[in-house]
Amino acid sequence: MALTYSPITADWPCQVKTPGSFDWERSATKWLRDLVPARYASYPTLIKHPVLLGRHAQIQVQHEIRVARTALQTARTELPALGLHESVIEHTIKMYAAEVLQLNHIARSIRAVTQALVDNNTARN
Repeated sequence: MALTYSPITADWPCQVKTPGSFDWERSATKWLRDLVPARYASYPTLIKHPVLLGRHAQIQVQHEIRVARTALQTARTELPALGLHESVIEHTIKMYAAEVLQLNHIARSIRAVTQALVDNNTARN
């Protein structure tokens, strides 16, 4: 029995169809488009070339990770000066920590989808 390669991992987003299935590239493009700011999602070049959209989504999420990490690292020192109660600060820290975890998961998902798109383009050429 021959094994076939599948890019599907625990990080594969449920919104994206299995590579090779009908309309999977369109589902990947839609999912990636939802991850970038609306002004980028409307650029024809990014829509025509999902690999570029994947690259841009990866860059976007990496910046969001840096922002969330900075917010997390500075919360204890900067938030008290804003007059926030300690319980609010603690909830905010938990929120940022959860966001960093979620963004890291999204980044892995973007890498998996983008790699599948690259592999698909390579197979066509």
